[in-house]
Amino acid sequence: MTDDLLARHRAVLPSWMPLYYAEPIELVSGSGRRVTDAQGRSYLDFFGGVLTNMIGYDIPEIREAVERQLATGIAHTSTLYLIRQQVELAEKIAQRSGIPDARVFFTNSGTEANEAALLVATNHRRSHQILAVRNSYHGRSYAAMGVTGNRNWSASGLNPLQVAWLHSGDRVRGLLARLSADEQVDAAVEDLREVLATQTAGDVAALIAEPIQGVGGFVHPPDGLFAGWKKVLDEHGILFIADEVQTGWGRTGEHFWGYQAHGVTPDLLTFAKGIGNGFALAGVVGRAEVLESVPAISFSTFGGNPISTAAGNAVLDYLIAHDLQANAARVGAILADGLRSAVGGLDCVAEVRGKGLMLGVEFVRPGSSEPDPALTNRVFEAARDGGLLAGKGGLHGNVLRMGPPLTLTEEEAREGLAILVDAIRMAAGVAA
Repeated sequence: MTDDLLARHRAVLPSWMPLYYAEPIELVSGSGRRVTDAQGRSYLDFFGGVLTNMIGYDIPEIREAVERQLATGIAHTSTLYLIRQQVELAEKIAQRSGIPDARVFFTNSGTEANEAALLVATNHRRSHQILAVRNSYHGRSYAAMGVTGNRNWSASGLNPLQVAWLHSGDRVRGLLARLSADEQVDAAVEDLREVLATQTAGDVAALIAEPIQGVGGFVHPPDGLFAGWKKVLDEHGILFIADEVQTGWGRTGEHFWGYQAHGVTPDLLTFAKGIGNGFALAGVVGRAEVLESVPAISFSTFGGNPISTAAGNAVLDYLIAHDLQANAARVGAILADGLRSAVGGLDCVAEVRGKGLMLGVEFVRPGSSEPDPALTNRVFEAARDGGLLAGKGGLHGNVLRMGPPLTLTEEEAREGLAILVDAIRMAAGVAA
């Protein structure tokens, strides 16, 4: 019984590990974009294990690739031996990264990928000074947490890095919110110059930034901001790290990587989540000159192991063969346009935002910009009651997040849209 499992969970796992829903659910099976809980209730999944089950559930091509590797009897060798699946996946990622003369280092999670990128950047520049963005999230390890600009996810005030903070792309509140897109870019670039002049010793290692902030509630700056920033960074020799843990692999629809909306090329790019479709797989890809800046032996025991890279190869091949980036653009537009049309005008909806199949709805108290996490939670619960799983996020916990598998069909998008619209209207007390 789920109640028994919940009691057992609370008895042995820490209280700071959150569980979704007033009545937490156990997911026991899945197929396509749908999952079933222990009570036999089926749901359309619009969160995909936090944007990780990118291709969906029980995909034959991925399952068969993993089964073929398992059949060899080799689940692990360590990277002290050649791993064919790892080399093949690294070749594909390097080629698609957009980074010249690229090298790839595999890890198990986005946290580890960002930690590795910070290790490389600080070694390359011989500096522990980092530029990061307010409202960001980069992981739960020591340095990754140090560059996370969201107090809810900063489990420690201790920090091995010296961090200076830049404004986010928030267009609901904050100093830059009321500016036009071009004005916001200009103001953000001016802010960067001032931060460098006043808060650093001049030899900054890198700027790390998400093209669309994941945990931050899918906040994103105007296209072109990274180009404005990078012009300044290049003047000082500062590296640019694009955290593509949530935005990579075509999820934004318009590009394969989120950074490409800005017309720049990062020095380092981190990836995770969707590439493993549930198997632990992540990494960093960067220019050889930068990624080779490790003065001692370093390797990841499980990073890029034969099982996870077998899955990763199958995921990437499937993604490209089925042009899921184009599907994300097409199906995401159904959701975004539908939400803006049906609920975008409500006085409790501050913004419907995002790109492709990475969409958020921010809720506020009517007629204000004051966050309304209670309303957000009512929408969240109502969507689940209607048969749809979504996520939550944002600095104030007032954003409903949607990151469905990139295989979502147009019919499923319309089905999910109808559930969402009903949930929002019901939670807000608006007549249908």
